[in-house]
Amino acid sequence: MSVEGKVAIITGAGGGLGREHALLLAQHGARIVVNDLGGNVDGSGQSDAADAVVEEIRAGGGEAVANKDSVADKAGAKRIVETAVSAFGTVDIVVNNAGILRDKSFKKMTLEEWDAVINVHLNGSAYVTWNAWPIMYDKNYGRVIFTSSVSGLLGSFGQANYGAAKMGMVGMMNNLAREGASHSVHVNCLSPGAATRMTASVPGSSIDLDNPDDGGRPGLVSPAVLYLASEDAPNGRIVQAAGGRFACDMVFSNTGIDLGVDLDAEDLAHRADEALDMSDAEPKVSFWR
Repeated sequence: MSVEGKVAIITGAGGGLGREHALLLAQHGARIVVNDLGGNVDGSGQSDAADAVVEEIRAGGGEAVANKDSVADKAGAKRIVETAVSAFGTVDIVVNNAGILRDKSFKKMTLEEWDAVINVHLNGSAYVTWNAWPIMYDKNYGRVIFTSSVSGLLGSFGQANYGAAKMGMVGMMNNLAREGASHSVHVNCLSPGAATRMTASVPGSSIDLDNPDDGGRPGLVSPAVLYLASEDAPNGRIVQAAGGRFACDMVFSNTGIDLGVDLDAEDLAHRADEALDMSDAEPKVSFWR
């Protein structure tokens, strides 16, 4: 499960999950670009959070540089990748972890709040990956990790923008896993659960960031990132990680029913229970490793 000598970009790595990912990969010999705008959970503001993580890595004997560009800015995303190439000569791993929240019920959500979350999570992940993709593709090696969420996979009240972005990452993974397979560029999704500034800000949350329970420690998620960033990484998988537990999510489909081309419009309603019956469902994955 080696990442020794690999160059890893980790977005949103100034705290929470991203910081833990950066520290763990650095401990295993990866050279890290710590990207973080250093903003608040809603995306406002800026700080030197990335510098602090770089210092932690260097204090432990690792190699790291900071980048404070926004992933949601096309030029900024390009500079993130340029930082890796300038400092370390290439890019081997991209961990798309940066994110913000603008939680609100869909009825009360503004379109500006919708756009802000989509732009950071989904577009930002695409922008950074798009700039790194040719480098990995041309050298026949790369690992890309998108950070999805149960909010997208299963749904969560008041997070339509966040959930849509997170499920969009699954769609992006499904396509890029196919495009990169022949060039050993593997693409996977992480679905994490941990006590972070973001999860603590969700309405109704009782998370105490100063004293998270053992299962809420962000560092318990990062072994999944180490695996998905390694030479042994699968391709096209969704890996759940929370509290030291790891599992896999997958799309399933049943046999369904065939009503024929001469069906009556009401025929489906009469046999809807059969069409929706998942008792014989099987995973719909054309390849995996």
